[in-house]
Amino acid sequence: MLTGWFLWFILFWVVVLITFMGIGGFFMFRKFLKALPKQDGKSDLDWQEFYLDKTIHLWGQPEKELLYELVSPVPELFRQVAKEKIAGKIGELALEEKAAAINHDLIIRGYIQATPKRDHKFLRKKLAEMKIDITPYEHLFD
Repeated sequence: MLTGWFLWFILFWVVVLITFMGIGGFFMFRKFLKALPKQDGKSDLDWQEFYLDKTIHLWGQPEKELLYELVSPVPELFRQVAKEKIAGKIGELALEEKAAAINHDLIIRGYIQATPKRDHKFLRKKLAEMKIDITPYEHLFD
């Protein structure tokens, strides 16, 4: 029978491993749901990739740098995913408006729309740090 410190050591690692597997499973399940086809036969990830592919030639270096700066508060582990999601939304807006190039207005609007509502306070803080006036975009925060 296990007793003493070894029992507590084993129980500690059981809890840690179950917790890590639960967290990993949660994120895997979210990714799985995004990959499921919708009514139109394409998943959210397929549409995101479509918009990125169709608008990649519209991005200039200053716009890319602005996007990188906007996603800089996102933890490194999730930054690439956030950048692709936001760029996909910006691409969707650009195609809807038949934009000739990606501009700062499109980037700010796409950034706001692609960001979950729970993160809008961080988004506002980042935009304030960058001295970007959000008054014209207030309606997008609702």
